[in-house]
Amino acid sequence: MTTANEQIADKLKYNENGLIPAIAQQHDTGEVLMMAWMNRDAVLETLSTGRVCYFSRSRGKLWRKGESSGQIQTLVDFRYDCDQDTVLAQVDQLGVACHTGRRNCFYFAARDGAEVVISQPEVAVDELYGKK
Repeated sequence: MTTANEQIADKLKYNENGLIPAIAQQHDTGEVLMMAWMNRDAVLETLSTGRVCYFSRSRGKLWRKGESSGQIQTLVDFRYDCDQDTVLAQVDQLGVACHTGRRNCFYFAARDGAEVVISQPEVAVDELYGKK
């Protein structure tokens, strides 16, 4: 018998590589934290555990957000768009979301014809990943 989570995962439209874009948004502030990719297994794990899981294209395997940095995303609401080809994971982010130590990954802005860095790291990368 197919579970409700499997029905949802099967309904989503993945690209030719079996991936779907997933946007992580802080549930209570609306802050867009990051964009990553999920495959069917990542969707199922996220829905079944409540801890957000992505698919790492560089590592070629599931990536549980925070497994090496401790910066965990707990799922609050799992949404998908009208075309069923993009996921919105509303999360409770523990710590920073970006691997650069910033709160979110969207810290570049185009302003007055120039690229501007609009936020600084809150945590040193060495501290995040224990590379002291």
